[in-house]
Amino acid sequence: MSVQYKEIGRRLQAFRMGKGLSAEQVAERLGISRTAVYRFEKGEVVKIEALTALAQLLGVSLATLLGVEAEYISSAVTYFERVRQLEEQASQIVVLAGPISFLLSSNEFHASLESLLLESVPEGASGFTGAKSEVSRIMSILNKRKLNYLERRPNIVNLLSAIDIVRLLRGGFVGRPFISVDDLEERRARARREVRHFIELVESEPIGVQIGLVTGTLPATSFQIFRTGEKRQLVLSPFRLGEQPNIRLGVAIVTSADDAVQLHEKIIDDMWSESLKGKAAADYLRKLINSVGH
Repeated sequence: MSVQYKEIGRRLQAFRMGKGLSAEQVAERLGISRTAVYRFEKGEVVKIEALTALAQLLGVSLATLLGVEAEYISSAVTYFERVRQLEEQASQIVVLAGPISFLLSSNEFHASLESLLLESVPEGASGFTGAKSEVSRIMSILNKRKLNYLERRPNIVNLLSAIDIVRLLRGGFVGRPFISVDDLEERRARARREVRHFIELVESEPIGVQIGLVTGTLPATSFQIFRTGEKRQLVLSPFRLGEQPNIRLGVAIVTSADDAVQLHEKIIDDMWSESLKGKAAADYLRKLINSVGH
């Protein structure tokens, strides 16, 4: 039961962050103490009346807070915080998510990510004025994710898509249209450097990192599977970092439903068996760079 309440507390924290609310603001709106909010988020027992009020305030269903069947997440801040929480406990992370895996990405990619996310929010879009604050919160979470990975080094199985990598090499790291010719070439050069970074990872084979390159078509929706002992959780997400990032629109899903997890594990097993690995994957990536041109 204590584990269940801890999970509820983690969800409360993530959804609160997604709403841009401090613990003080939540306490004030619900007429409770700030200490009570922190106790809830730490996983202490929460009465159903309090959970119902919190769910209404945070704009989520009670079932989502309780983790019944699935969590539905429409905020990128909440999504990345939930992923951070899952990574913090996971012994193995299986990633099928576009051309770039954030945890394995280079320092250069990480350093340029904030400006890329900022430019991905079009002027005139709803919530544009709050985009800078939201990107700042996302970057804070991403920084914690990277530090946590470097400290814990959970096992990672990462499937890369050759088709997505070709698109990245052709278009570069862009978050908006109308990029100048010179700027576009620099962004393409940055993309080539990032692919070379993954070539180095593939060839060096770091302990705990397995990378497979899929040359066929991958599912349109990216997903990750987090394994902690016997526990497995599946995360499906429309949110993207890197090439044509998306931090605005979509609904992510977190679930531990056996059917959903097993079906996606079958996809991973099939893709992994077909993927290129080691020298074959590195040589293929070099051919992709050469085929797109410099």
